[in-house]
Amino acid sequence: MPHSHRLLHRAAPFIVLLLLFAIVGWSTSGVSTASGKVLERQVLELAPPIDISAPTDEDNSTDRSFDHIVASGETLSTIFDDYHLGQTVLYAILSADEELLALDTLRPGTRLHFVLDKQDQRLEQLDLHLHPGRTVHYRRTPSGIFEFEDEISPTIWYQRIVSGPIRGSFYLSALRAGLDKADIVAIQKILQDKINFNRDVRADDRFEVVMGIEMSDEGATGNIRVEGVRLLLRNRVVSAFMHKDGNYYDPNGESLLRAFLRYPTQRHYRISSPFNPNRHHPVTGRRAPHNGTDFATPSGTPVMATGEGVVTRVRNHPYAGKYIEIKHTGQYKTRYLHLSRILVRKGQHVERGQRIALSGNTGRTTGPHLHYELHINNRPVNAMTADIPTATHIPKAEMASFKQRMEVLRTVMISTEAHLATSRESNQEKDS
Repeated sequence: MPHSHRLLHRAAPFIVLLLLFAIVGWSTSGVSTASGKVLERQVLELAPPIDISAPTDEDNSTDRSFDHIVASGETLSTIFDDYHLGQTVLYAILSADEELLALDTLRPGTRLHFVLDKQDQRLEQLDLHLHPGRTVHYRRTPSGIFEFEDEISPTIWYQRIVSGPIRGSFYLSALRAGLDKADIVAIQKILQDKINFNRDVRADDRFEVVMGIEMSDEGATGNIRVEGVRLLLRNRVVSAFMHKDGNYYDPNGESLLRAFLRYPTQRHYRISSPFNPNRHHPVTGRRAPHNGTDFATPSGTPVMATGEGVVTRVRNHPYAGKYIEIKHTGQYKTRYLHLSRILVRKGQHVERGQRIALSGNTGRTTGPHLHYELHINNRPVNAMTADIPTATHIPKAEMASFKQRMEVLRTVMISTEAHLATSRESNQEKDS
């Protein structure tokens, strides 16, 4: 290399520094006041050197997260494939979800929140937002398996009054007034032994319904219920009110729903694993709430619906096996897991005591048995001890509280009807 080039090479760093000082001087010279120049020079002199290798607060996080809104036609399997999360991880989460089965039927619009490790992109947590009042968290444990936490926020039930005249059928009249189809069918089921809706209901009869709407701090949960109903017929009033046990009774405390069976089999088999929210799973050894009752039934034992209702799920789960879910009138729901054969279809109406399946050993089990669950207000309860419509009358000790609740609902209905009557008279006077 020529001598002049070597000198230039050695002088290059100094030239760069001189240029930088020149740039700084030029930038500060644009300030119009002397005090401004001094201030900028002080900032340049006092500012500590920036270490570009030091991570920011955002970089300090070892995880990255994102949301996914379930679209129509999507399944959990396709979502995991799209994000390259792996089917092995999916099955680990489904294993944790065995007792809840919350992930088994994703609906469009459901929000999923994923938390991944930044380094290896491994899924660390999945949050399932079922509604504003309930989120299920599936978290990876140090051992590599997933556990769930069912987070349920405090909620309040607000009342909504739906009333109107009957024009044509009760079903169509209630539909026009704003009631949901499922709620109308539920009302007809509640009063089916008190009234014939085809024969006893006439034009200009009226109906009054108190609907309960569950709300959390974040908004409506989507859970609604019929709290009270009155049909004002020409010659009588037919009414029903919900008690704290979720059952419906007439003003005298007589049950309007047909009684439930305590056991899902004709013979009372030995309970091999009772309802236990703090149980350790017999296969994995991890803490896993047991939301049902296990009966030691041989494979092929006939399984009966414990109450009248509609089949809402017929599924084959990798861990729960073949199972059925039935929605009953009121706040009741039942599940039957690990079946060998299913004898009903989704949407089918079933009667109490009807044979719906044969018990088996499908899914993850330690042997043939029937897993039976009872849910009240969308929460699992001990089916062997829970208050269910097995009796035909409210116990005497609970009659006072029932009467008090009934009077509150009746007052709401009467005051609403009086207000509507006044409005109708006012409108008639205006028309005349």
